[in-house]
Amino acid sequence: MQVPRFTDGRGVHFNMTPMIDVVFLLIIFFLVSSHLAKQETQVELELPHASSGEEKAPEPPHVTLNVRPDGQWLWGNRPVTKSELTRRLEQKRRAIGGPLIVRIRGDERVPYRAVEPLLRACAHAGVREVRFAVFPDSESS
Repeated sequence: MQVPRFTDGRGVHFNMTPMIDVVFLLIIFFLVSSHLAKQETQVELELPHASSGEEKAPEPPHVTLNVRPDGQWLWGNRPVTKSELTRRLEQKRRAIGGPLIVRIRGDERVPYRAVEPLLRACAHAGVREVRFAVFPDSESS
């Protein structure tokens, strides 16, 4: 019996289409995630100056909340109410299963009465560490 020959001259090749699709999806994922991470610090605010404190990168996991000059709270780039803020902080704290750090970036013109409810919402959500973003005071350097 004669064995059939399948020689078309092409040999064995891998289909690269799925691998190229995965690479493009990874590129898109990293572009989108880096864009979202940048949005939380791109809100134009005039941060207050501080003569004490230390400057170091926030340890993960953390949440950045922005307070605009008109007193509006922003989670990233989106406005948030007190009840929604408390709920989202509780969900985030439960999701990470440990302590959560909240960094508040408030405009220096914001009165304390606009920040105090935010601090209360953090306390109600079980957040025990709150940090304020400030510029170092140039006179103390």
